[in-house]
Amino acid sequence: MSWARALVLSALTTFFVITCEYLVLVGGEKSAVRQVFMPESDASNFFKRRSRRAVRYYEFQAEQRVKMAANERRREYNEEQRNEYENYVEEDRDEVNERSRETNEQLREFHYDGLYPRYHWSH
Repeated sequence: MSWARALVLSALTTFFVITCEYLVLVGGEKSAVRQVFMPESDASNFFKRRSRRAVRYYEFQAEQRVKMAANERRREYNEEQRNEYENYVEEDRDEVNERSRETNEQLREFHYDGLYPRYHWSH
């Protein structure tokens, strides 16, 4: 039986709170009611503004995606150019080293007088 009393007591308390809030709203200030309910024209303007804002948001997202794609392409292009330059520098350095090695060998051959054993450069 105690659960029935608790149920009735909670229902009465809820009813009392709702009634008091309604009386305060209606009796005291009607501006709160006006804030909840607005004219149809204001409501349609509100939804028009919201829809335009949503379109702007999607446009902003599309612009961001375009910018990110452009940045990614620029990053890939710069990386490709850097790799090509590094390969070029490495090949050029190898070629210069090979030419200087050949020149040194030719100079050793030219200046060799046959009296001393040849000094072989180890690689």
